Amino acid sequence: MATILVTDDDSLLRDLVEFKLIQRGYDVLTAEEGETALTIAAERRPDLIVLDGMMPGMDGFQVLRRLQETAETATIPVIMLTARRQERDIVAGLSLGARDYLVKPFMPEELVARIRKILGEPARPA
Repeated sequence: MATILVTDDDSLLRDLVEFKLIQRGYDVLTAEEGETALTIAAERRPDLIVLDGMMPGMDGFQVLRRLQETAETATIPVIMLTARRQERDIVAGLSLGARDYLVKPFMPEELVARIRKILGEPARPA
């Protein structure tokens, strides 16, 4: 099964997403800040990254830019999962290379469905 890196500074949200993904059979890596996410992405090469837009230090948009600038990580699909809901934020995330953009609060099963779609996995009921 695919490996997903979940990066969010909110430990409750990170734990919720991790739990839902493990329930679905995914291997899950986690990071609570951008620098750690970049290190894990380079070393472990996850199949997909779920990335918060608002984190202390390096925000998700900066992380996404750095991922896209590095040959080893540029092809890893990223779903932005963030409270930043302004049109300019959504357009910025997608323009920087995010494959999808989901606004918090969100429905965990919707996130799983979007992950499955990006990974090319067949649809299956919740």
